[in-house]
Amino acid sequence: MKRISILALLLLVIKTINLNAQEAVTASSPYKFKTAKYNWYLSWGYNLDWYTKSDIHFSDSRRNGNYDFVIKDAKAEDRPGIRDIFSTDLAIPQYSFRIGFFGGAKRDWGFEINYDHAKYVMIDGQTVHMKGKFFGKEYDQDTIVGKPFLAFEHTNGANFAMFMATKRKNILHSGNGVHWLSLIGRAGGGFVFPRTDCTINGLRRDDQFHVAGYIIGIDGGIRYDFHHRIFFENEAKFSFVNYTSALLPYQGRAHHHFWAFEYIFTLGYNF
Repeated sequence: MKRISILALLLLVIKTINLNAQEAVTASSPYKFKTAKYNWYLSWGYNLDWYTKSDIHFSDSRRNGNYDFVIKDAKAEDRPGIRDIFSTDLAIPQYSFRIGFFGGAKRDWGFEINYDHAKYVMIDGQTVHMKGKFFGKEYDQDTIVGKPFLAFEHTNGANFAMFMATKRKNILHSGNGVHWLSLIGRAGGGFVFPRTDCTINGLRRDDQFHVAGYIIGIDGGIRYDFHHRIFFENEAKFSFVNYTSALLPYQGRAHHHFWAFEYIFTLGYNF
């Protein structure tokens, strides 16, 4: 009788394992809790950035202000700081944060809020064409920029805040449902929230975060989910960025727009 009970228990365990394996094979998404209406996630990582040239308009907004000029085709670069990740605050390098969810029968449509703390640095020592008024002098000539004459950067930072529609497409998963490889696509827009660091004619301003314009963009990437909870993602983002009112010294404002390309890698958690 004891042997029959043990055999029955063993058969029940084997049957349960087979049912679980079959469910994993036929599953349509990597998310374990199918009864939830949405599967939420959050992630954190870092980014590398490239920018096109831009014409930057600097203007002193006061009546009879000291300057009103444009520099043409200014070049800029990022300041990633990734090599210092383990020796500095995690928020100092160019980080990326996401929070979102997937819904639908296959958990393949969703919505995401993402924030990229990118940095935009106009390259010192470059030659640009400058045209307009600068402290009583009229310019229409090639000029070398740099401190203390003119320096301009969004290093605390360029700060892209976006609201994105998302789509996941499963391309491969293991038979036991532990490993999932998916394509991820996003599209949306939002606002830029910089703290601009600018020096004009020896006076520096770097003091206030504020909404200074808008951003629209798309991105695509590959996502690897492991054991339903943990995932890694690599993505490429292409955006149009327009700063309509960045703060400057002497109560000034700057306006410029450019295209940005980002490479982003993140580690995330499904819950």
